[in-house]
Amino acid sequence: MRFLNQLEPDALIDAFASHPPEGFVVLEGRAGPIPSTSRLAPVFAAPFDLLTTADAALKQRAAALPFFRYWSRCLRVRTAFVGSTVSEYSLSPRHTMPSQWAATLLRRWGRRFGLLIFKDIPAASPLLSVADNARADALVEACMAAGCVLVEGQALAYVPIDFPDLEAYLTRLSASRRKNLRRKLRSRAQLEVRRIATGSEIFRDEITVDAYYSLYEAVYAQSDLHFDRLTREFFAHVLRDSSAGGLVFEYRHAGSLVGWNLCFESDNKLIDKYIGFSYPQARECNLYFVSWMVNLEYALERGLTHYVAGWTDPEVKAQLGASFTFTRHVVYVRNPLLRRLARHFASRFQRDRAWQAAIP
Repeated sequence: MRFLNQLEPDALIDAFASHPPEGFVVLEGRAGPIPSTSRLAPVFAAPFDLLTTADAALKQRAAALPFFRYWSRCLRVRTAFVGSTVSEYSLSPRHTMPSQWAATLLRRWGRRFGLLIFKDIPAASPLLSVADNARADALVEACMAAGCVLVEGQALAYVPIDFPDLEAYLTRLSASRRKNLRRKLRSRAQLEVRRIATGSEIFRDEITVDAYYSLYEAVYAQSDLHFDRLTREFFAHVLRDSSAGGLVFEYRHAGSLVGWNLCFESDNKLIDKYIGFSYPQARECNLYFVSWMVNLEYALERGLTHYVAGWTDPEVKAQLGASFTFTRHVVYVRNPLLRRLARHFASRFQRDRAWQAAIP
């Protein structure tokens, strides 16, 4: 892999640089004629609502304040982010000391933006090497020494493939959850499931790309987090790129497209990246649960070590038997007074950690 902490293929990182989400500007790590080995780790700028990852109580308190609808726009800040939204973790250069790299970025971008966020730094991740985790810790230490604020990140779901078959996997669930899942999985018999490699000829068809993007937008619209809206150009690029090594699991019911799931097999892991669902058909077909088991089935078939299931819906994924590893965000606030305020409120931006702590 080109960078530390990288689980995804290089082609996906380059697609982010070439076709960033709506409203994003790539500051470093642009794709182009630069040799792959010398390309900078990604840094981007985007408008950021400060309440995006706040807990529900803080959001409710803020919304209840007088004239919130008028002054809430002040909470939307143009922010520089170290990392990307297509990688599970923040990516770091391999041949630069963490303290030196942090100092360079703080000097270069911390002075130009009100906020500079090193996003999704791994914390003792079982998906990474000991060396990568040690470098991540060193980066956090360097940032904290420079006056940054530490904020807990999200819960990344994963499943170690340490079971011989799906039946053995199901026996690990509680009796009630196993019964409920078996009932949902009956709908698989009504579905046609196809595996399609990225770069396949069918993705040359603009109508096909339109259909896929429409289903992605449907999922984005019903999400409770709206930060990185990927573009149609991004998906067209990735779906048509054979070098990406992506695999689409396509789901049809009675001949109609009801869902798709784009995954990448990389470093002996199956990385689950993007989905598109047609509502309400996808819910009626229990497609979320069917696709979970289809992915595990593929990982078993390929002899992979892990299925990496992403950040969203941790409660549902926990019921499906997933394990979790957390990340950290390191935030540099340019204004010293606001920096003190950020330290006071940092604990209110730990939704996933609070969710895990509440599990009996």
